[in-house]
Amino acid sequence: MYLDQSHDPRKNARLLSQLAYHKVSVKKAVEETNAIFSRIKENAPMPKPSFLKRLRSNVALTDCATYVDEEGHAYPAWKNLLDTEYNHLLKRVRRTVNVKDYGAIGDGRTDDTEAFKKAIGSGRVRVCIPAGVFVTKGLRLPSWTYLEGAGKGTTIIKLHQAAPKGTRLITNANYRRGNRNIYIQGMTLDWNVERLGYEQKTATGGNHSSCLTFAHVTFGWVKDVSALNPGLHCFDISSPAYSYAGDGTRARGGSKYIWLDNLNGSGFGDDGITTHHSENILISNCHMCDPSGRAHQKGFSNSNGIEVDDGSRNVWLANNSTARCFGGVEVKAHHNSSAASNVQIIGHLSVNDNRSYNFRHIGHHTSTDPASQTAYDIRATNIVAIAPIYTNLYTGSNPRGMVISAYNNVVINHFTLIGDPEYDYKGNPVIALQYRARNISLHNIAIRSFQTAGTDIHIFGGTQRADCIKLRNIFIRNSAPQAIYVGTGVQQLAVHNVHARSKNGAYGLKTVNSLPDISEVHATGYKTPILIDGDT
Repeated sequence: MYLDQSHDPRKNARLLSQLAYHKVSVKKAVEETNAIFSRIKENAPMPKPSFLKRLRSNVALTDCATYVDEEGHAYPAWKNLLDTEYNHLLKRVRRTVNVKDYGAIGDGRTDDTEAFKKAIGSGRVRVCIPAGVFVTKGLRLPSWTYLEGAGKGTTIIKLHQAAPKGTRLITNANYRRGNRNIYIQGMTLDWNVERLGYEQKTATGGNHSSCLTFAHVTFGWVKDVSALNPGLHCFDISSPAYSYAGDGTRARGGSKYIWLDNLNGSGFGDDGITTHHSENILISNCHMCDPSGRAHQKGFSNSNGIEVDDGSRNVWLANNSTARCFGGVEVKAHHNSSAASNVQIIGHLSVNDNRSYNFRHIGHHTSTDPASQTAYDIRATNIVAIAPIYTNLYTGSNPRGMVISAYNNVVINHFTLIGDPEYDYKGNPVIALQYRARNISLHNIAIRSFQTAGTDIHIFGGTQRADCIKLRNIFIRNSAPQAIYVGTGVQQLAVHNVHARSKNGAYGLKTVNSLPDISEVHATGYKTPILIDGDT
């Protein structure tokens, strides 16, 4: 499978249903995931009161229920509020204009910035942009603005040759007070990275240098838009400034109630879609691929297809896809910021990403690091990883189907991993649970064709071990020589209903501790089906 930048992400749901090992409806799968999540939360540790006090008004979360309609589309309960605000936007729009009536040329050479400014005015307007290439030095949209093009690849807004490196091609007008009800649809955004020549670093820092940035926006929609070659991000849902004030803090002015749908992005210097210190975000039917990584030092580019980053909360990802990124989906935080929390992934297709799914709170991994106060609550349902690979984006990073580090309360349900039997995975694990991850449940996991990997599921032990792990309904076929490995010191492990089939394996299940909660392990073709404390 090869998904290029022209891939139609509206086909993702169908592709996922074809590739999934377990054929189950989205509604039933989501119900299963939520039931498992409720069970593990019953005994989960709660954040400390001091941490809750620091978050002040941020403690109260929006309704986090997920609904699935008759066609299998999943969406958060608060989408109804977003639909109501869309109707408010249409009622507030006082005029509909064509940008060409204000002097725009759209010939790919003329600077049309002033024409857009006149057409947009102070908002309450629907600006229609016909076919053409409209060169601007950046657009700033006030509240109650509807920007509508004629479609991806038909209407192109391109950054001017003389625009500074830090320019955002499209953003909202007022970062301090914030903006509301902005709708962008039907166009391609070209950041024109070629204007920088051979300059290695394409971004200036912060949330600058992106194709589209929403900073301090309440109620926003970006639909049917493609973004090309931004210095930093294709689409950034953010606060006005990133905050690094420590774990347990969040930046002021985060965006909220944002829906990104049917977006394409490629050539990004850092991430395709990213969120920072924002909440109540729905990202659906999007495809991000082939980053340049040029926002970073060569060979050290953490360029992810979709990244849910510092301080983000209540983020839904539905039927998206990524290809040839460092991380397909990364849920994370830097060491000096709060982790993203309450993230739900319902359908995702990762093809040839280095780390298909990567969940981590940097700087809260080792035994001497402080435990993360905020790395909680991830649910992933009906996801697929195809052939993770090595990448020049981040040299030395070994391919993984999934890595979970430092996070608490994670449920992975209906996960299909398909390796390349001819690819050299150099003895590395396919799924790694490590670095103080806690309260992790893997259900309905199907792994095949990672013959040169070391272990299909590796639960790391030692002083920074993962713990409180549940594995249920694991199906492994002709994959790594070691099916499941449990490291030293892991204190709580439940393994139920494992079916592993190999040709010349070492063992199906190996644990160096005597853990009693193990049943229904069928490991055929392994030299040692089950090994516990050296006893078969």
